[in-house]
Amino acid sequence: MLQRIQTVYLLIVAIVSGGLIFAFNLWTTTNKVMVFAKDELVVLGLFLASALLAVISIFNFKNRKSQFMLGRLNQILNLILLGFFVYRILNASGEANDVSEKGVAIFFPIISIVFLILSNRAIKKDEDLVKSVDRLR
Repeated sequence: MLQRIQTVYLLIVAIVSGGLIFAFNLWTTTNKVMVFAKDELVVLGLFLASALLAVISIFNFKNRKSQFMLGRLNQILNLILLGFFVYRILNASGEANDVSEKGVAIFFPIISIVFLILSNRAIKKDEDLVKSVDRLR
């Protein structure tokens, strides 16, 4: 059902991963140039893949096991994205890699992971509820 709480959580993930990345910068270089996700193709691809997985998961509400699996896959994708950002930050010691200030968008994978965990909990709760009702029949 589309009116479940996991739909709201997955919609937040889709908005954060697919929409807000164009409004907030990832980092600012030493030359005061703001770098957005659209400037880094790998980052853009990972963010858009995360948003696409969230949207697919929203409309896959009839198959809760598949929806749960897509949520886990999306969590792994966001962990890879977060790992890339951590690598990029730690590799920029002494501002050798032109990363001067971190932007807000670096924290978007963390926000997405939190909401994906919440949606997977709600999906699991729905699955347990359906199993308990099936036992009563």
